[in-house]
Amino acid sequence: MENETGGKCAAKKPELIFPFMAPVYCIGQCVYWPLIRVVAGLWLVPHGAQKLFGAFGGHGMAATVEAFAGMGIPPFLTYAAACTEFFGGLLIAFGFLTRFAAAAATILLLTATFAVHWKNGFFAGGGGFEYALMWAALCFAIFLRGGGPFSIDAKIGKEL
Repeated sequence: MENETGGKCAAKKPELIFPFMAPVYCIGQCVYWPLIRVVAGLWLVPHGAQKLFGAFGGHGMAATVEAFAGMGIPPFLTYAAACTEFFGGLLIAFGFLTRFAAAAATILLLTATFAVHWKNGFFAGGGGFEYALMWAALCFAIFLRGGGPFSIDAKIGKEL
């Protein structure tokens, strides 16, 4: 059995319990990855827009730099974080330079997980790391998989 990139997979596909669902699953195989990639990218964008532009209830860069400085984060890293969320999110959503953007987002989210949220425990409701670490894992999966079908990377035939 071959995977999507033509390499060999060790796993054998299991037999379907409900074979009549095969056409639905076949359609799903075409759209699952673009759906995951687009949603993940578009969900990052508003976080960057809050920081960069004060959109969506954010306070803009000046306030973000000040707040991050209180956590010991220098201004250049604050700008890098905001740009990674906003522009990296767009790149992931469109599937252009996908692996580069997903790697940057993974690093950003792992940093947020361990530098900011870890001390607050697991649950995001209490400022914990659950949300940031889940997004880091998702971005890492996007890094590993790349843009996939229906991406600009696929259209131009080049990936990092």
